[in-house]
Amino acid sequence: MRSRTIGCLAVCFLLASGLADQRALAQAAAESPYYSRVNTFGILAAYSNDSSHMLLGASENRKLLDFGVIYSRRIAENRVVNWQYNAELLPVALESDPVQTISITQLSPTPAQPYAPTTSMPITPCHAASGSNSNTFEGVVYAYDFAITCSRRWTIGEGMSPAGFQWNFRPRHKLQPIIVAHGGYMYSTRPIPEDGAGSFNFTFDLGAGFELYRSRTRSVRFDYRYHHISDDNTSGANPGIDNGLFTVTYSFGR
Repeated sequence: MRSRTIGCLAVCFLLASGLADQRALAQAAAESPYYSRVNTFGILAAYSNDSSHMLLGASENRKLLDFGVIYSRRIAENRVVNWQYNAELLPVALESDPVQTISITQLSPTPAQPYAPTTSMPITPCHAASGSNSNTFEGVVYAYDFAITCSRRWTIGEGMSPAGFQWNFRPRHKLQPIIVAHGGYMYSTRPIPEDGAGSFNFTFDLGAGFELYRSRTRSVRFDYRYHHISDDNTSGANPGIDNGLFTVTYSFGR
């Protein structure tokens, strides 16, 4: 009788030890040392208040405002870096160009009605001005007043960057430095950045920032990118646009 009791106690002890080991393994698997996800989804917002000749584009004073979604898939991971495929879809991509309007009113030799205003999108920033001037043609002096006014024109478009990657460094930490790079296109409802350009443009960007994990499944990413838009002169002379783009992304997944 005593031996049976000892045997039952031994079996119960072994079963309890096995359950404890399984729980420990499950808990260790759940508590991965890495802050990363296999599949990531997110929403993003991006804005640039100005453009300049940073690298390739020549158009100045262009603004960008984007809203979209992202998808990432982990490719490889180790203690140093988490390498991910990253794609962005931008159903709302707004671009703003400066608009310059020039009005001329002839004063002499015969006063005349103002000429039809000339409107254009200058490559350089628009500067408002007004004044008087005169020209001589075949011995006749023509005097006139002029006025230059400035405004902006927003163009609606959409874009996609299916070719992209993201590298997260120090994946064991909640705060991770990152590098991002994308290639894709932008389609607009009218030509940008000037009327002589095209409505279909290629895009690419390269940037750096950081990603802050609030938990192992949710994070917020902040990055600054060099962003370029142009059609490689396929529509004619396209000066292209270089922007410094600030991007905020809220991500989640497992």
